[in-house]
Amino acid sequence: MDNIQALISENSLQFYLLLFGYCALKSGALPFLAGAAAGYGLLDGALAATSAFAGGYLGDEARFMLTRRYGLGGLGRFPRFSDWILRTVPIAEKYAGVYIFAYRYPKGMRTIGALPIGLTSMEWTTFTLLNAASAGLWAALLVGGGYLLGEHLLDYIEDGWGVASFTLLVVFVVLYVIAYRRITRRIEAYLE
Repeated sequence: MDNIQALISENSLQFYLLLFGYCALKSGALPFLAGAAAGYGLLDGALAATSAFAGGYLGDEARFMLTRRYGLGGLGRFPRFSDWILRTVPIAEKYAGVYIFAYRYPKGMRTIGALPIGLTSMEWTTFTLLNAASAGLWAALLVGGGYLLGEHLLDYIEDGWGVASFTLLVVFVVLYVIAYRRITRRIEAYLE
C-alpha cells in the first residue's frame, strides 16, 4: 500500500490527466478507483470527479461533432459497425434524452454511444445540455461511489466481500444478458 501511495502522490497530476483521457475514450473502473483513492486521501475527490466529468463530457462532444460533420465517413470499411450505428439512429432519434443518459453505462457503449446522436436531428445545444447532465451524474456515481466505498474497501475484501462481490457480479451478468437479449429482440422487431 505504501508503494501505491508514493506512486500516486508523486504523479497525481499525471493521474488526473490519465483519468481525463480514459474518461474521454471510455467508461470503466478507473473513475471508481480514483474515487476510492480519494477516499483513502491519496487524491483530491473534487479534482478526480472534475477530471472524470470533463473527459466524459468532452469525449462525447467530440464524437457528436465528428459524426455530425462527417457522417459515417471512413466507417464504410466496417460494415457491421456502421450498420449498428445506422440501426441505432431511429432509437436515438425517438428516445434521445433517455439514450444519452443510458449509453454511458453498458460496457462498450460509452465509446460509440454519441455517434448515432450525431446523425439525428437533435440540435447541438440540446445535446450538450443533456450530455453535461449525463456526464455529471455518471462522474458523481462512479467517483462518489468509489469515495464512499474506498475508505473501507480493503476491510471489505479482508472480511470476505470478495466472495460476495463475485456472487453479485455473476448475478449482474446473468440479469444483464437476459435484459440485453430482451432489448435486442425489441429493437430488432422495431426496426423490421
